[in-house]
Amino acid sequence: MTALDRASGAGVETGAVVKADGYGLGAAEVARTLARAGARRFFVAVAEEGAAIRAALGPGPEISVFGGHMAGDTGLIADLGLVPMLNSPEQFARHLAALPGHPFGIQLDSGMNRLGMEPADWAAIRADALAAEPRLIMSHLACSDEDTTGFNRKQLACFRDMTEGCGVPRSLSATGGILLGPAYHFEITRPGIGLYGALPFTEAAPVLRLSLPVIQIRAVEPGESVGYGCTWTADTRRIVATVAGGYADGILRYLTNRGTLWADGCPCPILGRVSMDLITADITDLPDIPDALDLIGPDQSVDEVAAAARTIGYEVLTSLGPRYTRRHVGAAAP
Repeated sequence: MTALDRASGAGVETGAVVKADGYGLGAAEVARTLARAGARRFFVAVAEEGAAIRAALGPGPEISVFGGHMAGDTGLIADLGLVPMLNSPEQFARHLAALPGHPFGIQLDSGMNRLGMEPADWAAIRADALAAEPRLIMSHLACSDEDTTGFNRKQLACFRDMTEGCGVPRSLSATGGILLGPAYHFEITRPGIGLYGALPFTEAAPVLRLSLPVIQIRAVEPGESVGYGCTWTADTRRIVATVAGGYADGILRYLTNRGTLWADGCPCPILGRVSMDLITADITDLPDIPDALDLIGPDQSVDEVAAAARTIGYEVLTSLGPRYTRRHVGAAAP
């Protein structure tokens, strides 16, 4: 949090995105940790996520809902003081009719074609929306971490054109946008993945260790196979550990016969298929039988796991299932 706040620059407020159960790490504890680090503005995807954050933090911090004011959300928004980011003229009308005077924000589409009002929609309601005093006007960059076409500059120009002179705090940048520099920062930034130790924030400190307990050890003789489908067969005698964890826990099946678990700096290749609840790994070269093997930790980052699974760190984190025992140790040092 501290490093991203520093990167956002002086005079810019740094919020925190805690959607998807705090990117899989446990939203309540993540939000409390970020609040201790100074965050006073939080962002979630839907109102139900906002309820969990309000329960964790109590009154005071501002909780904005990217999905806006959807039908059926009025009670939660009103009772919990959530701030919906209104995405369409229809949501704007719904909000003003259902909760006149209740705080809201505006989300604009600057070219991503996903959420937010397009320029013509915004032009039609801009005067009325600004008269109602929104808390925030935001948009979202489509290519902040991998722009090869100049699309970031196009979105920046579009966002400026739609918001110039609005007199309302603005936000365009998540983690990738923060790294693009001050032109993209406006008054508020809202980092997400960078808070959780993953790319594109290359200076991020690791925040997660995922250890899988060893259930059983066995010797596998030459010619014997391991796991469903007999996809791996030993050519020499190997010592194999079975650990508790599998695709039901968000460990992607693509890691079958290509992923690696770790024990104190020693790689333990995954042997055979990643199954629903169990994974088998080669521990032949370890000096001792381990109590657990790490999938993510000091020897292997979230992004290295993602690369092996041909995906992104976001998916690795947000896939983590409910069966893990999550132990939170507080804010990391800046």
